[in-house]
Amino acid sequence: MNENKILIWGAGAIGGTLGAYLARAGEDVLLVDIVEPHVEAMKRDGLFIEGPVETFRQSVKAALPSEVTGQFKRIILAVKAHHTRDAVRALKPHLDSDGTVLSAQNGLNEIVIAEEVGAERTIGCFVNFGADWLEPGRILFGNRAAVAVGGLDGQVTDAVRDYHRLLSIFEPKAVLTDNIWGYLWGKLGYGSLLFATALTNASMSENLASERHFPVYHRLGQEVMAVAKARGVKPLGFNGFDPDAFMPGADEAAARRSVADMAEFNRHTAKTHSGIWRDLAVRKRKTEVDAQIAIIATLGQEAGIPTPSISRLVELIHDIEDGRREQSWSTLDAMLTP
Repeated sequence: MNENKILIWGAGAIGGTLGAYLARAGEDVLLVDIVEPHVEAMKRDGLFIEGPVETFRQSVKAALPSEVTGQFKRIILAVKAHHTRDAVRALKPHLDSDGTVLSAQNGLNEIVIAEEVGAERTIGCFVNFGADWLEPGRILFGNRAAVAVGGLDGQVTDAVRDYHRLLSIFEPKAVLTDNIWGYLWGKLGYGSLLFATALTNASMSENLASERHFPVYHRLGQEVMAVAKARGVKPLGFNGFDPDAFMPGADEAAARRSVADMAEFNRHTAKTHSGIWRDLAVRKRKTEVDAQIAIIATLGQEAGIPTPSISRLVELIHDIEDGRREQSWSTLDAMLTP
């Protein structure tokens, strides 16, 4: 067993940034990715992290999934949400019998991971820093932002503490929480608004500052928070997003302040557009909309909560993915009448 080594499965924007920081601090990290040119670049030249936070090149150990040997007690999963189940099944042979998997992803992927390896071996994680995979071996680290880690049952185990120690190397303000689901559902609310901003080619801050489209952001936030409340979750806020402002019965003025605060937060980052926008406009690939957003409609249906705006958003993202629509203000306008 690789007792002290950390396996990071998925070395893109999130995993690559985390891996570079951990390796620089002297942690024994192996970065795994399915993109062969990226792995080759990391082996040859290391990882180049650039942007306003700091710029550095870090030598790292890297491998394709087929090259990984042995078992690990600590595995950080950082693949796109819709690849979670396949990735967990691929890494499972390398998970030690008392090892754990931490989900450094967007969405409710902890549910899928727990189905595959057990809830007791799944650690929840919330990340909101801005990063983009630019090309093989090169990642933009656009801004610092909230990071949190916690057990799915709220218990603070030795494994949770160890992951908190590791994440604190990257983000000194990383939070050890007993309410990780609150962070994850807060991110779903925030994320639903970011998916809407990807319907246009404008920046996140430009979209969020659009008075004409405030009703879109308001309804999306309300629907996500209503589903969270029905599931007994108390969502937590961060980086401008205030869950209470979108709860049933909340004053509209509070939601306006929250959306304005989100616009202001995103105005001060080198990452001007979301990863969703980048998937659609630059990398021309499927987004995480089904794993991150459509699941909200499914959970809402189970709880008897209607989510027409969420469902419309999923439809429009699919339209762009499949070439039926372009990213434009007119596409976002289609959200005005869900």
